[in-house]
Amino acid sequence: MTQINETLIKKLPKTDLHVHLDGSLRLATLIELAKSQKITLPSYTEEGLKERVFKGDYESLGEYLKGFAFTCAVMQNEESLERIAYELAMDNFEEGVRYIEPRFAPQLHIGPNLSIEKIFRAVNKGLERAKKEINSKKEIKNGEEPPFEYGIIGCAMRKFTKGFSYYFRNFIEVHEYAPANEIYGMASLELVRAMVNIRDADGIPIVGLDLAGEEAGYPAEDHVAAAHFAQKNFMNKTVHSGEAYGPPSIFQAVTDLYADRLGHGTYIFDSSMVDLPTKQEREHYTNALAQFVNEHRITIEVCLTSNAQTTPKFRDLTKHPFKQMLEKKMSTTFCTDNRLVSDTTVTKEVMKAIKFFNISPNKLKDIISYGFKRSFYPGSYLEKRKYVRQVLDYYDKLEGTTSK
Repeated sequence: MTQINETLIKKLPKTDLHVHLDGSLRLATLIELAKSQKITLPSYTEEGLKERVFKGDYESLGEYLKGFAFTCAVMQNEESLERIAYELAMDNFEEGVRYIEPRFAPQLHIGPNLSIEKIFRAVNKGLERAKKEINSKKEIKNGEEPPFEYGIIGCAMRKFTKGFSYYFRNFIEVHEYAPANEIYGMASLELVRAMVNIRDADGIPIVGLDLAGEEAGYPAEDHVAAAHFAQKNFMNKTVHSGEAYGPPSIFQAVTDLYADRLGHGTYIFDSSMVDLPTKQEREHYTNALAQFVNEHRITIEVCLTSNAQTTPKFRDLTKHPFKQMLEKKMSTTFCTDNRLVSDTTVTKEVMKAIKFFNISPNKLKDIISYGFKRSFYPGSYLEKRKYVRQVLDYYDKLEGTTSK
């Protein structure tokens, strides 16, 4: 068997099912777009931005999120959205990633001259251009290597204020007398209605709805109507949950929002965050929830680097619950979260997992295969099966093993 090392990991076919478009720009592109659009940055050099904004370590989640104000600012026109999407796909392919599901919140980009339809079309145009360029390579065309594929995920926001965007300011003003939690839910429903319409009318591979944003105080249950609409229109769902709040947040994600996957899920085993009278009740609740997630193969999108950067207790990755997820044989997949903000790649995430959790070659293949199998692949079930088989055959070829 070929020894697992970084060179091999980079070559192996991989996925990234949890990667934010607005958190994964090339730094040089951010600077160039900011200059051309006359947007103020704290620095106009890569070194300066790494020192002041996009750091290796952050003091808190709040500091981690500051960079998004700058990245979103340069993503307010079709040309920038297309370019950033194209570059993201190319950067992924350069490190062996063959399938991605970029996610972003289109309501942060809507403006007087930029509709939600134009936004999705621009992002898709960039991804499709990259896909055609990649898949024209001889090794892919002749079937020696699996092609590059993608799906697009739209993020609804658990909460927002007028300052979030042009769209949200107007949305709040139009619903002047509605309670805040109802406004959040209505905006999510409006988003998923648009996503279904654009998917069906334009054939754009919009494959899933995500719920993102601050968990504590902004429950998933406020967005039930959006999740039900997605469910009835055969749209998959992934939910940021258990990242900054405990098992009850995950419970709502899987029971109220029918989540097919969980973003992060880092506190899934933390019974101390359950509001029940006794320790026994809290542990029973937590164990039952983890068992439900496991039995239903609700895949957890694990983002080791970003978790370590935003949560002090996980800076020692040996304390990350990924260890327990492995022990319980849960369905997990390696994700970057934000390639720029976290200064990471899928290859780096895999290498960290191997280093801190002593993952065997067989286990590594299982986890990487989960990424492909639990993706929201935009084709038919049979097409997906064929694609996964092609990927795994290529994986075996690179690793020097024979599939069982």
